[in-house]
Amino acid sequence: MSKLTDPRDASLESKLVFPHRWPRDYMDALSTSGMFLSGLIMVTRNRYMSWPALMLAINGLINQHPLREKESASSPWATLMLAIASVLVSYSPLFIVSPTQIPTSTPLS
Repeated sequence: MSKLTDPRDASLESKLVFPHRWPRDYMDALSTSGMFLSGLIMVTRNRYMSWPALMLAINGLINQHPLREKESASSPWATLMLAIASVLVSYSPLFIVSPTQIPTSTPLS
């Protein structure tokens, strides 16, 4: 057995060095809550909650850190598109013209 490839050789040991800074998991709570609010707005059609969801999505887009996110993290662009869709869905009943009601029979007088 060669002396250079022997794992028991004491001269091949290296000193244990801790990193200067431990890596942290980046939790993007604002984008996650914005995506949850956008989905909730689409279900409830609450117009007043759609604007804060849009602001949270814009904030998540501005404050993104691509080097800190995991691969499974949601994209801030997807959160922004969902927030814009929730604003459109919540305000769409205001722009849809409903037909006037036609009485089915003449009222009895």
